Amino acid sequence: MKDLVIHSPVEQIFDPLFVEKEVKVFVKRDDMIHPIISGNKWRKLKYILSDAEKLNKKHLVTFGGAFSNHLLATACAAAKFGFRSTGIVRGDEVKNEVLMLCRLFGMDLLFADRTSYNDKPALFRKHFSEDSEAIFIDEGGAGEPGIKGCSELVAELHENYDHIICAAGTGTTAAGILKGLENLSLKSRMHIVPVLKGAGFLKAEIEVHTDHPFEMHLEYHAGGYAKTSDELIEFIRYFCKTTGILIEPVYTGKMFYALYDLIRKGHFPAGSKILAIHTGGLTGILSMSSKFY
Repeated sequence: MKDLVIHSPVEQIFDPLFVEKEVKVFVKRDDMIHPIISGNKWRKLKYILSDAEKLNKKHLVTFGGAFSNHLLATACAAAKFGFRSTGIVRGDEVKNEVLMLCRLFGMDLLFADRTSYNDKPALFRKHFSEDSEAIFIDEGGAGEPGIKGCSELVAELHENYDHIICAAGTGTTAAGILKGLENLSLKSRMHIVPVLKGAGFLKAEIEVHTDHPFEMHLEYHAGGYAKTSDELIEFIRYFCKTTGILIEPVYTGKMFYALYDLIRKGHFPAGSKILAIHTGGLTGILSMSSKFY
């Protein structure tokens, strides 16, 4: 397999709020790594694909919801690097733009009721126990290979930052960045914005992988995973219009909303350099496109 090349620049963004609070804000543009396998999805899949090749596994089997960025990224990666792929989709059979793209990249789709979906290893065994080429990939690419891939983001940075902020679903990306900071003995303060309600449990799961200090900001979930609010939608409109950077309501919108709100509240001392991680996944906006008409 050819090296999975990373192209992810850092750019500064500007806002009157930043001037007022005397902070500088930069964005790590992981959304620019690849148009489909973007952001943390590329980083999480990197070592999963490498391991699959070493094990002579030709069939990627993974899991996600009907608008899953991970399913789409896996489908595209499979096509790009010569694998077959199957996505096991949570819930009743539906048709939408994201699943259409998954199929376009050659992914077979199986739909599983929510009870069965909760036991993903059992689903994998049920459908693929006799397929010696199949490899199990957890939802969202969670796991040690994903953490390793995400940790490499830190080594790409050419400057030091006082604060780094990212969104969190499974916590894999955040754990990886923290591991990268720890490996390089950097002092950046990590800020994690969970996108699901009641995500306090992520703290213990992340701490298993690192001793680097971090803060969790639990109040920016907008009602729960894939939920939104009028305030969040209006913020996304404002952000896209004033920066030229596309974000979406499921992950990056909540993270940037939290960042601006924390700056407004004086959470970061004057003079702070802040790096926001744009984790890609822009097709997530399709699940709520009607809210932007």
